[in-house]
Amino acid sequence: MARKSGPTIVQEELYPSSADTAREEMDDARLVDLDVDEESPFLRGQKRVSARRSSLPPKTAHRLLWSLIAAAVLCTGAVGAAVLYRYGERSWRFRVESSDNIEVMGMQNVSKPQIMEVMGADIGRNIFFIPLAQQKTQLEQIPWVESASVMRFVPNRLKVEIHERTPVAFARVGPRMFLIDAGGTLMELSPRHKYSFPVILGMNPGEPLSTRAPRMKSYSGLVRELDSGGAHYSQDLSEVDLTDLEDLKVRVNDPAGDVLVHLGSADYLRRFKIYVSHAQSWRQQFQKLESVNLRYDNQVIVNPDMERVGKPAALSPAAARAAAAAGVRPAALITRLPHDRAVPKPAFELTEKKPDPKASAGGTKKAVRLTKPKKTAGKRRAVPRAKKAASIVKPKASSPPAKPMVKIHVGGQKPSPAVARTQASPGPAQ
Repeated sequence: MARKSGPTIVQEELYPSSADTAREEMDDARLVDLDVDEESPFLRGQKRVSARRSSLPPKTAHRLLWSLIAAAVLCTGAVGAAVLYRYGERSWRFRVESSDNIEVMGMQNVSKPQIMEVMGADIGRNIFFIPLAQQKTQLEQIPWVESASVMRFVPNRLKVEIHERTPVAFARVGPRMFLIDAGGTLMELSPRHKYSFPVILGMNPGEPLSTRAPRMKSYSGLVRELDSGGAHYSQDLSEVDLTDLEDLKVRVNDPAGDVLVHLGSADYLRRFKIYVSHAQSWRQQFQKLESVNLRYDNQVIVNPDMERVGKPAALSPAAARAAAAAGVRPAALITRLPHDRAVPKPAFELTEKKPDPKASAGGTKKAVRLTKPKKTAGKRRAVPRAKKAASIVKPKASSPPAKPMVKIHVGGQKPSPAVARTQASPGPAQ
């Protein structure tokens, strides 16, 4: 081996200082830490590159971008909607041209002219500007209409659905005849249908619906109870008088003659069955059976309705023909005149004891009284013979005899206080 011909080796070269050794170790460790993942075989130092950061976080930037996109979409939609609105407002395609564009469903008793009286104002109007809620309210003002709905269909068609009321009886109001539903609403007679209902009395013209509603509630309870046993007694009624809710009166359509039956305010079925079971025997006992009062417990009063009653308004010929065509029974079309005499004293009573035949004898005849004219002071005036003859009072030959009122005590029990007072009151002088 050749020796180095140079000068002598310095001690620092043979034995380097500890500071230089430490610096080299630190540089080596730094290079190893930076490239430990890549396992670079050269262990060279890499130059760092500085990254430029934005002033907004990434999430905020994304939200802002989506907001701008949504705003653009909304603006585009608004412009499109404005264009469509202007087109729909002015285009002839969306106008209701005639009544053929209005479809009506559910009409049975309501006529097409009644519907067109409300909907006719919409002809020629843009379909988008028709007030559907207002038209619905006006349609429900028609008496036959219980509820209605109005719908629009693009481009120019309307659809009206009608739900009509259900009549439950005829109602005689003044000189006219109507149909009436369970709530008390009056409806015109329909020429298309014929009904088999009794006629309700006691309705006054001009009274509010709140007054008729309680009466119709009592009527519904009466019909429901009479038909509850399966016999359908309500079909035998020609009239139902609701004037006094404490005493409902029904007129039975009997082939032998209609009879007015008082049923009170409750227990209608039991009381009506009493009439049905005894009507034939009562007709055999009495010359004519006109009315029966069953409102008192354990008592039956035969022919009590002889007092003066208000004369009902007579139906006009046209109203009577329309009522007969609608199905009103002939017995309900007759206007009955009131009796001219007061209630006579009962001639006899049917109890457990046999009645005295002498007590039921006819009344005595009235004597004819002759009255003289009074003398006037001062000058004497000649009284013509015709005037003297007129002062003679004679009984009316055409007045009918008083009909007896018969009271039957069922079971021999004591009558109620109301009937006892009626029996104790003396009759008028004959």
